[in-house]
Amino acid sequence: MIEVSAAREVPVPAERAWAVVADYGHDPRWRHGVSTMAPQPSGPVTVGTTTAEVLRFAGRTYRSGGLVTEVDEGRGFAWRTTSGLVAHGGRTVRPLGARSARVTLRATVRPVGAQRLLAPVLRPLLARTLRRDLDRLAALLATDH
Repeated sequence: MIEVSAAREVPVPAERAWAVVADYGHDPRWRHGVSTMAPQPSGPVTVGTTTAEVLRFAGRTYRSGGLVTEVDEGRGFAWRTTSGLVAHGGRTVRPLGARSARVTLRATVRPVGAQRLLAPVLRPLLARTLRRDLDRLAALLATDH
């Protein structure tokens, strides 16, 4: 198993950060390599929200289904894949004051087949991707009022 997480302060109130982080429809705007993210239903996540994701990572295109398994409204949610990649994780938002918040992304991925041989390389790639995604999220939130 490969476990990665990243956290970053974002320059907006927690409610604003949550509105973007908890709506999968925004993912292609801030997550590198995500060309399609189709949540059902659309809008803020609820327990049972499903996703159809197309992601390009490390030179390959992955198609995965997902399911939101837990939601702590305004604070965090957990997800797991239902097809494609074998993974689970979560997103959390914590207020740091009236004008900023800390967003944390975490993911656990189980490499299968030949991917297992690449696990030592995949871990730092995934960690870097999460950090860069958070940088893009912060930039998006700073300019998208």
